[in-house]
Amino acid sequence: MSFSLFSEFSPSDKNAWVQQALKDLKGKDYDKTLLWNTPEGFVVEPYYTDQEVQETQLTGLQAAQQKKLGWLNQPIVTYESERATNAAMLAVLQKGVDALTLDLRNTDLETIEFTKLLYGIKLSDTPLFFQINGQNNALIRALQTFIAYQMKGGLADDGLATWMMTGQLSETYFAELAAVAIATKASPSFKTICVSSHVFHNAGANAAQELAFALASAVTYADKLTDAGLDPDAVFSKLYFSVSMGTNYFMEIAKLRALRFLWQRVQMGWGIEPKIAYVHAQTSTFYDAAITPNTNLLRATTEAMSAVIGGCDALTVHAYDSTFRTPDEFSERIARNISILLKEESYLDKTLDPAAGSYFLENLTQQLAEAAWSLFLEVEEKGGLLAAFEQDFIQNKIKQNATETLAALQQGTRVMVGVNKFRVDEEVPVKYTPTPEAVNKTVSFKLLHPQRIAQTFER
Repeated sequence: MSFSLFSEFSPSDKNAWVQQALKDLKGKDYDKTLLWNTPEGFVVEPYYTDQEVQETQLTGLQAAQQKKLGWLNQPIVTYESERATNAAMLAVLQKGVDALTLDLRNTDLETIEFTKLLYGIKLSDTPLFFQINGQNNALIRALQTFIAYQMKGGLADDGLATWMMTGQLSETYFAELAAVAIATKASPSFKTICVSSHVFHNAGANAAQELAFALASAVTYADKLTDAGLDPDAVFSKLYFSVSMGTNYFMEIAKLRALRFLWQRVQMGWGIEPKIAYVHAQTSTFYDAAITPNTNLLRATTEAMSAVIGGCDALTVHAYDSTFRTPDEFSERIARNISILLKEESYLDKTLDPAAGSYFLENLTQQLAEAAWSLFLEVEEKGGLLAAFEQDFIQNKIKQNATETLAALQQGTRVMVGVNKFRVDEEVPVKYTPTPEAVNKTVSFKLLHPQRIAQTFER
């Protein structure tokens, strides 16, 4: 004899839910109380049903998501010397770390003995991403002198992002990047084209802006590198995204899912078989605070959860105290362990696309994807990322959103725990200084500069 639990309940629909909500609100306005008017410009309801999710787009959204379980725990190690940095990397690899970002930006690569630096680290087993401040050719030459196997990892520099912050872009940059892609063709898991959304996020962009401008940046790379002689398939196989994760929990989950969906849409426009986007996520520095700094732990945890539920391939969690000092062993350990706890205690690495099937998240992903795509098309109509940036279109959009975000915090309509509410006034470990406008007198357009939204409150 079969028994259905649901047979004891009468059918219900969304209208019945709305009527009950109105009753419980006791005269409060439903729209003002329960509807969410997002900074991205669309309205989100508190409750959705299967009738409100477009089945055709839902299939595409889910098909574009990550196809392997889990993510890489990928902290950053900053270079000091060959032996000291090698010891630091080997130490963290014994503590639950799966991959590394090696920061070499302030070092002349010609002075480094890479056999000592990478002693005991095999890049076919441990993905290693290099921040090298444009020294691409020097790095590849150095690695290929002693590595004869397929490497994993890649380059963590985004030349377009650097240009948007400094106004400087070498005339040979794209030709050099194409040469690096060709030189590492035998290592398909070594990504050499990094599209970073951090430059937009840290200037104050909302999720739709971050997605749209990152897509425009990726398309610029595809255009320039195919002009330099690479075929589209080679470009897309070497390209990956590095994305900042903000504090808007559900929106950030939707952001990563929408990114993968939209990237497949872009690739289909090139007439090639779409590849699943490789996405590196890192917790936000834009929302870090120097006052009551332990609250950064809360933000980092929710940001990390958004990243892994959204399906990141690799995750970097910043130390909670990195805003105002060089992190110590304790704060770095806590940062590493956030990722480990999400795996070993929350089991978030056991399910592919855990957000799939949630009508709320599926609808949010759809709305965000369409808002981002619409803005992306605006950028393309202006001639693409380079032209739109030179017209200050991107900068003005981001500045407007950053201004509105700050106003919401100052007015108390948006809450940052430990910053504008639930704040414990301790001695502020950093002195407040207004973030200066980035200036380069050789260019006629505005530049983007990283900032922290909490800085205004650190007086």
